[in-house]
Amino acid sequence: MAQKDTNPYIFSDSNKRYMTYDWYMKKRFGGKVAKVTVDIGCTCPNIDGTRGHGGCIYCKSGSRSAIGETVAEQYKNGVEIACRKWKPVGFIPYLQANTNTYGDVEKLSRAYRDAAGLDGAVMLDIATRADCLTDEIIAELETVARQIPLTVELGLQTSNDATAERINRCHTFAEFVDGYTRLRAAAERVNAEFPTDGELPMKRFLICVHIINGLPGEGEAEMMKTAEDISALAPDMIKIHLMHVLRDTALGDMYLRGEYTPMNRDDYVRVTCDQLEILPRETIIARITGDGVADDLLAPQWSRRKTEVANEIDKELFRRGTYQGAGLKEKRINKKE
Repeated sequence: MAQKDTNPYIFSDSNKRYMTYDWYMKKRFGGKVAKVTVDIGCTCPNIDGTRGHGGCIYCKSGSRSAIGETVAEQYKNGVEIACRKWKPVGFIPYLQANTNTYGDVEKLSRAYRDAAGLDGAVMLDIATRADCLTDEIIAELETVARQIPLTVELGLQTSNDATAERINRCHTFAEFVDGYTRLRAAAERVNAEFPTDGELPMKRFLICVHIINGLPGEGEAEMMKTAEDISALAPDMIKIHLMHVLRDTALGDMYLRGEYTPMNRDDYVRVTCDQLEILPRETIIARITGDGVADDLLAPQWSRRKTEVANEIDKELFRRGTYQGAGLKEKRINKKE
């Protein structure tokens, strides 16, 4: 009997014992949905001096990943690349570079609406920081979510303020919670207008939170505390990143001076499985690890083998006989209930 046939985690049709983004999107849209990165020219408050300079210590500020000049050109090129790899049933314009709720509201509003109206777009994804969510911006996001399903991604990285200062994050956990809470209220208003049935409602407005394992100065206790704090907020989605080191960054310089040691693979797998066990079962796991651009990656080299890392997480959860949410104080789930 295959592992998937004995998998106790209900939101899966494979051996994955956590809710993958791919599984969720296929359930929602009926097939593969491809993200297409578009750059709308935003900067960041801890790059331009508003809150700090230089960006987070792991960030290659100024680098751009989108292809093309205009949003339409970037999207067209990204769609063509995606169609060579898959047969998508739809596309998600992904406003990823820097802080995409930071800047002139009218300009941002036009960019959101232009992206939402791109041919084949079934959802819009906007990456930002929780301290860059003014009431005016939140009202705009609420309006956009009524036009097209919306995901807003909030970079947290850690709930430990000492670590946040160490990595030059330039906001506190309290500031994050304030922005998250106000955004959540807007999302709840939109979702109430678009109710769906089923054990896993397909919400119109989703919030994703990013965390990073292996940040400088953090051990297992700090990483687990971040997961506990995020679990209490119950986001719709979470991205779990590995702290990888890129050349030409402050962290890269620390690594080359021997001042930072990345996590090893076994520790990353163990801690990530521990975190999955205490995250709500209904939270989408949009990312389970991470690596850098190949030419820029200094360490750890094992992070290049993402499929292998994901497989090790699958095997560890199977070995434990556990799954996402199993560590929460709630009734254990299985597919026979």
